[in-house]
Amino acid sequence: MDTDLIGPDNPLGYPAPYWFLVFFKVLGFTLHMGPMHLWYAGLLVMLLLRWRGGAHAARLSGRLINTMPVIIAMGVNFGIVPLLFTQVAYYKVFYPASILIAWPWFSIFILLTLAYYGVYIYVIGLRRDRLSPLKQAAGWLAAFLFVVMGFLFSNNFSLMTNVGGWAGLWEATNAGGATTGLALNTADPTLWPRWLMMFGLALTTTAAYTVVDAGLFASSEGEDYRRWVAGFALKLYTLGLVWFAVTGSWYIFGALRPEIRALLFGGPMVILTTLTALGPGLPWLLLLAAWRGFDRRLALLTGLAQVGVLACNAVSRQVVQNAELAPYLDVTAEPVNTQWGPLLLFLGLFVAGLGVTGWMIRQVAKAQRQPVTG
Repeated sequence: MDTDLIGPDNPLGYPAPYWFLVFFKVLGFTLHMGPMHLWYAGLLVMLLLRWRGGAHAARLSGRLINTMPVIIAMGVNFGIVPLLFTQVAYYKVFYPASILIAWPWFSIFILLTLAYYGVYIYVIGLRRDRLSPLKQAAGWLAAFLFVVMGFLFSNNFSLMTNVGGWAGLWEATNAGGATTGLALNTADPTLWPRWLMMFGLALTTTAAYTVVDAGLFASSEGEDYRRWVAGFALKLYTLGLVWFAVTGSWYIFGALRPEIRALLFGGPMVILTTLTALGPGLPWLLLLAAWRGFDRRLALLTGLAQVGVLACNAVSRQVVQNAELAPYLDVTAEPVNTQWGPLLLFLGLFVAGLGVTGWMIRQVAKAQRQPVTG
């Protein structure tokens, strides 16, 4: 029955070769993770800093939260790319999983809208130096909703590969043979460590970004501020590193199937697994150096190293995803019917989008070089 629930073949085949689809899926996910981590964990961290921190903490919080509307817009738009290619390359499992979890999955649109409004309400109060209790509550609500959305995303994408659990979820949630769309993948042993592992990785990205901001964008701030940011970033990255290591070990050694674990630690794959596991150590060492002597070069290297960490995680996630699906289908065996018109249109729009994103970052950088009050 498990394979009966998998979607039927598409008679048109893939619109592009599988390597093209998976390349942009992984690239898009890497680009998405950076800004996504800043709202997933970073917003909560910055609210905590403003609540319990001192003057430097308030300045750092203000700097990051002031740019959060742009960060969210970038992350959402970058997220369209991996979601698009997931739907194209993994349609046989993506859509059945989405149907089983239909209402929680659909609720993400509502939750994202509310969270976006909450961030804007908080930012308006911050910029006017009038953070009323209502505006503060809007910020905390937004941070909570982003964490909930992360949980729902983990549910759907872990359910996508948990084909063996579909029948049980359908039996538990159907009404007269029709699915109600109210399932959650909470019985899957990979869900919880995967969700928590992503939060730990988000803490490390937030830490790395604070140093990038202090080194490249905060020219109006004093040296004392930059030294404080370096020390804070080192502590936050250490917390995220430990969190990532603990939950990642739980995920690999306690949740993954033995054959997938053997794949990750066998042959050439062990190199990627090692890089993924030890990769966060490089940004941590750069943060340690920045704490001892801060400069712009170290800030830039830290940011680039963290991008490498995210890329390794995206590639490893793709390898595990294919291995989890291997008993049920071979995603590389689909026929290909290349559609050159949409393909070239996508490439043109993707390049143009990157150009617009670069322009947006330059404008934010100019604004961020101005002192932040509050």
